[in-house]
Order: sequence, then structure tokens, then C-alpha cells
Amino acid sequence: MSRDAAVVRERAGGVTVEILASAGASVSKVRGLHGNALKVAVRAPPEKGKANAEIEELLAEFFGVARNHVSVVAGQTARAKRVVVLGITAAQAQARIAAPGG
Repeated sequence: MSRDAAVVRERAGGVTVEILASAGASVSKVRGLHGNALKVAVRAPPEKGKANAEIEELLAEFFGVARNHVSVVAGQTARAKRVVVLGITAAQAQARIAAPGG
């Protein structure tokens, strides 16, 4: 099993992705793998769901799906989060994560 296989898991209609989030960053960016999670930095502060909303927007763009196909489903107030991405397969998600700049 490749390292990114633990990050992404197949589910009905899409995938779940393990995320390690950093809020209040200077730039919003998917930074790559960090252990068994995809490291994501967002500019939004970690208050009133602002960072989670920006994570959802960033991941929708990163994976090439509609914004309403991405949602934080676990870890709303923690750095470690689980995100559901609909409309993409595990193989597609893993390929995007492994791509240069991904």
C-alpha cells in the first residue's frame, strides 16, 4: 500500500481524505503529504467555521470537483480532519496528490 493510499479511502460516490490543517497561513495551499494525511494551509482564521469553509473550497479546486461536493465530516475544531469528496475515485485522488505541485 502506497503512503497516499492511507490518506484516501474509497466510499460510495467518492472518497474520504485525511487532512492536517493549518489556519491563519500566509497563503492557502495544499502542501503535500505529512504522515498519513494531506497537509493543507489556509489563510482564514480558525473561528466560526471560516477555516473549514476555505479548506472545502481549496480541496474542491485541487481535486477538480464542484464546491458542494466537498465537506468536512470529522474534526471540525481540530487540526486533524476527515473530508468527503464526491465525484472522484480513490485512484483519481491519489493521482492528483502524487502529481507535481499536488
